[in-house]
Amino acid sequence: MTASRPFDRPIDSLRTVTLETGVNRYAEGSCLVAFGHTRVLVTASVEERVPPFLRGRGQGWVTAEYGMLPRATHTRGRREASEGKQSGRTQEIQRLIGRSLRAVVDMAALGERQISLDCDVIQADGGTRTAAITGAWVALKQATDLLVREGMITRSPLIDQVAAVSCGVCKGVPVLDLEYEEDSNAEADANFVLTGNGDIVEIQATGEKRGFTRGEFEALFGLAEKGIGELFALQRAAVPAA
Repeated sequence: MTASRPFDRPIDSLRTVTLETGVNRYAEGSCLVAFGHTRVLVTASVEERVPPFLRGRGQGWVTAEYGMLPRATHTRGRREASEGKQSGRTQEIQRLIGRSLRAVVDMAALGERQISLDCDVIQADGGTRTAAITGAWVALKQATDLLVREGMITRSPLIDQVAAVSCGVCKGVPVLDLEYEEDSNAEADANFVLTGNGDIVEIQATGEKRGFTRGEFEALFGLAEKGIGELFALQRAAVPAA
């Protein structure tokens, strides 16, 4: 069975994905990631401090912040800073990004320092959290490579790659990498975060208009594995091994 998708994209095909590095001259790592029309600017900042609960333990920390710029969507949204608080969605997404990156970092090798990943959505067309995770790994890799080159740490704390992609059931058919038009009408919606070794970091799967079957879930998982495998290759091309 086939599904009619925007721009006649095959059901197992990613949108055009680009990972542009070195887009911020001041940050220790940076990546402008695009999944189709979704664009997220990610910067990695190294700070010689750790959260209070880690002081004196000889290990580091990786954290993330996420935000949507006011005109990232069809209508202007107010900056959350002007509202005085972050939305529940923002908090949930930035925690997901942080968990995803920490899953592939040896905190002891990082030493007592923190790397903060700032993920700012410039333009949203579905999959902003998965694009942010994928681009954040690239920015983090640049930052950790810099620490090694400058002799601040003796070895890379990165122990694996991590990337993410969305999948969903649209018109009864499992498809890969949803655009907003598909995401807003999907019968089931899922985000997969996987490591290079094939480990699962997180799966968020929801029946939007109906429940979905185990067979549909397994089809979505298979699509995610294929798509994330392609994302891993793009990450490696963006930041070759030092």
